[in-house]
Amino acid sequence: PVGVYLLPSFDDIRLFHGVVFVRRGMFTNGVFKFELRCPLKYNDAGTHPTVKFTSYVYNPHVHPTTGEVDIKREYPRWDSNRHFLTTVLTYVKRIFYTREYQDEDDKYPNQEALKLYKTDLEGFRRRVAECVRESQKGVYLNENGSTIKFTKEEKVHEILRDLMKQRYGANDDKMNADDIARVVTREETLELIKQARSLSMARNSEE
Repeated sequence: PVGVYLLPSFDDIRLFHGVVFVRRGMFTNGVFKFELRCPLKYNDAGTHPTVKFTSYVYNPHVHPTTGEVDIKREYPRWDSNRHFLTTVLTYVKRIFYTREYQDEDDKYPNQEALKLYKTDLEGFRRRVAECVRESQKGVYLNENGSTIKFTKEEKVHEILRDLMKQRYGANDDKMNADDIARVVTREETLELIKQARSLSMARNSEE
């Protein structure tokens, strides 16, 4: 799904590291990192993957202490013919855009967040805004062993972004990173990275 990225672990074939970029709604601009683990016998019947956020997420669908997403609540019976990792990732994205929650459902892992949503929506929005800000502050705090790592922007990144905009006619108002990703091939990306590195080195030598 757009806005959700997943990479396998280098050390464990059943472990994946991911991140969700939220584009709209109450969680707008949140950058939430998570781990997805497949059980030993995945994808047999009943072998639910587990998803745990390493970023703090204030959401009825996410356990406030462990960060685990309520996958089993959404899919009580895991059917290997109908459910796949993309199914889980789509759900992980969807929980940030949900506007309604079932009444009297005691299976939501964060009951406090659920109650606040139903009784004090503005209070809920404040708590969500806090967790969004916290996620942004923790962007560059990379988990040990994670294959998804964030680094602060360097000159070469700015040059690469400008090259991509020039080649594909993009501008800030009409095309975002996800739009560009849909039309750029791997070969073109590698070519642009090479050009950006060369230009960056040339500019550094001139300074």
